[in-house]
Amino acid sequence: MAIVSSAAAGLRAASRATIIQLRAPSLSTAALEMEANDLVAAAPVPVVISSRCDVALATGAAGVNLPESDISVAAARTLLGRRMVGRSVHSIPSGQQAELEGADYVIFGPVWESASHPGGAPAGLAALAQLVRSVGIPVVAIGGVTAARVAEILASGAAGYAAIRLFE
Repeated sequence: MAIVSSAAAGLRAASRATIIQLRAPSLSTAALEMEANDLVAAAPVPVVISSRCDVALATGAAGVNLPESDISVAAARTLLGRRMVGRSVHSIPSGQQAELEGADYVIFGPVWESASHPGGAPAGLAALAQLVRSVGIPVVAIGGVTAARVAEILASGAAGYAAIRLFE
């Protein structure tokens, strides 16, 4: 999963990603909607919008990814119906709760130290593998992901990885 802040960045990453997450919290709603429209129209892979069910619906995106502190997965599911609903989590219990609420997948991390999560203690591969074993939905690793670490991520049983810098 490529996490990008613009349609242009998403389209550059699309050939190397299975899903694109548009995450641009500093944009106004109108600007985010314009970026999402451009990305959804041109991307060859599904696009999810970070934290904005309204923008996902307005632009025909495949769904949303919700930060752990956002609305509940159940509430998003009520709004989005069968569209994808993912949840970013930082603990095993939070991942299990997301599954119980109906999440289609969870993004877990940071697995390693990451500039995107300053001050957040890395969970490590053992915790990633434990979450994978404790839920029945795909788990995606995030935080400190590099090309050299992809094999370790997949060996843990994770369905894949999400990254910002790896797709820049």
